[in-house]
Amino acid sequence: MYRFFMSLVLIVLSGAGTQLNAAEIRFAPLPMQERETTIAQFLPMTTFLEQKVGATLPFIYTDSYADLLRQFREDKIDLAYMGPLPYVALRAKDTKAIPLVFFKEPSGQATYTCALVGLSERNINLAQGTQLKITLTQPLSTCGYLATNGLLRQHNTSLAEHVYEYLGKHDEVATSVARGDADIGGLKTAIGKKYAHLGLEVLDKTKPLPAFALVANARTLTPETMHAIARALTDLDVHGQDAYLVQDWGEHIRYGVVPATDEVYDVVRSLLGNDVIPEMGSF
Repeated sequence: MYRFFMSLVLIVLSGAGTQLNAAEIRFAPLPMQERETTIAQFLPMTTFLEQKVGATLPFIYTDSYADLLRQFREDKIDLAYMGPLPYVALRAKDTKAIPLVFFKEPSGQATYTCALVGLSERNINLAQGTQLKITLTQPLSTCGYLATNGLLRQHNTSLAEHVYEYLGKHDEVATSVARGDADIGGLKTAIGKKYAHLGLEVLDKTKPLPAFALVANARTLTPETMHAIARALTDLDVHGQDAYLVQDWGEHIRYGVVPATDEVYDVVRSLLGNDVIPEMGSF
């Protein structure tokens, strides 16, 4: 049955550019992991929403954060799962991007942190002045250039004093450090901790940032549909009577939600300031 569903999803992905019909809500998850892993994480949730909202939710899988934001602005995406920096970048150009809900972390908080990770056996000192080779996720990833540079500044250094490379996905950053291909990497703390068995340790982490959110396209979705999506998720009692419904949901979306507002992102806007994030690495 799982393979059957996956086949259907991949068929939909191959026709991602087709015109929306009235019974579709095109859903795009941020490409943080491999395609099949990402789809498996979100398929149970989209199936649930299909039943609640009365529409199909075909997947739109993008190859990069920038591609997701572009397709959103072109109205090829109706609903997206994204982190705070991609949302801030999108909202700066598109006021019709409306955050509906924040997904809680396993801690129960609607916040998360980004981290710098390194191999514990190397005893890396971030402030020692030695040039480091650093791997990052993507330019528009909150835990990429933005958070990594912010953390380095707290140790009286910056990315400009080191060499860095964008790898794309958080898992790829973790494995690059574990293999010794990089000295340190910047990624989501929760993902970095998954690789502790390979010797990775958290060297430093950010203050809490707004959690990942479900963001709606107000040009293509009606207020009633957006409300129905948010209500379906906020009404779930994930630790009680509805626990069975979310047991197969992805590890980042199964702990409940809280209503989202744009103002919560001001902390990210402040962190970004007037910085221009390079689109290319330095090596």
